[in-house]
Amino acid sequence: MTDEIRLGALYLLLGEGLLAIMGAIIKHLSDDLSTEQIVFFRNIAGLIVLLPLLLRAGLGQLKTRVWHWHLMRGLVGVTAMYCYFWALGHLPLTEAFLVKLSAPLFMPFLAWWWLREPAGRYSWIALLTGFAGVAVILRPGGEHTFTIAAIIGLLGAVLAALAKVTIRRMSVTESSQRIVFYFALISAIVSAPGALLTWQPIPLQAWFWIAALGLVATTGQLALTKAYRIAPTGKVGVYVYSAVIYGALMGWWFWDEIPAWTTAAGAALIITAGIINLRGSRKPKSPA
Repeated sequence: MTDEIRLGALYLLLGEGLLAIMGAIIKHLSDDLSTEQIVFFRNIAGLIVLLPLLLRAGLGQLKTRVWHWHLMRGLVGVTAMYCYFWALGHLPLTEAFLVKLSAPLFMPFLAWWWLREPAGRYSWIALLTGFAGVAVILRPGGEHTFTIAAIIGLLGAVLAALAKVTIRRMSVTESSQRIVFYFALISAIVSAPGALLTWQPIPLQAWFWIAALGLVATTGQLALTKAYRIAPTGKVGVYVYSAVIYGALMGWWFWDEIPAWTTAAGAALIITAGIINLRGSRKPKSPA
């Protein structure tokens, strides 16, 4: 196992944990705000959180020669977000969640097709095993598998995978802060019209959670961006399945949701997937 893959896996686990917390905050805010408002404030608050980092490091670090990649990453990412939210409104939650978590399955293929990154046998086995673990945990009924909503949700998963592979494409010249900043900026601009059209009064206490949302989401995004910058996409993508474990723990802690036996079985598959992936990432020993 190389140091880059080990560090990338750790950053990915941290990022997914923070984004799971972000999901809990969004669930809390959804009682008072529209989805469009939440998407908009997520990006605006993220920009505010990034400002101290940018001012300390100097605004010169925002200079870039790859505007087209930033624009692509921003548009693809925010479109994936809207696809997922739309699917949530038209599918059972477990099926929508399962469709979203299918994104890592597309990442090795996209990385091979676009970046020419090799994805070995162990990576494919690990990804399929991890996806099987998610399926066991969520126990999708399958009733809506091929509806328009499921197809749109699946499109969102493909776009999310493409956005993450785009980060890998930009990593040669772009820093994590620069990538996250332009994503937040472009996403905020794109999501502003929808937020204005669906605007609802904002309770005073909601502002605290909006600020927390920006802090957690931005820090998590920085961690994920760092992970995909330093490690091959196909090698660390499997660790996004850790979000299911984080979600189960928070559901139990905050909403008294008792995990079923299938959660433990699925978690075992996810852990197995991680072990398989790590085994495949080891460099062969040199002959004595």
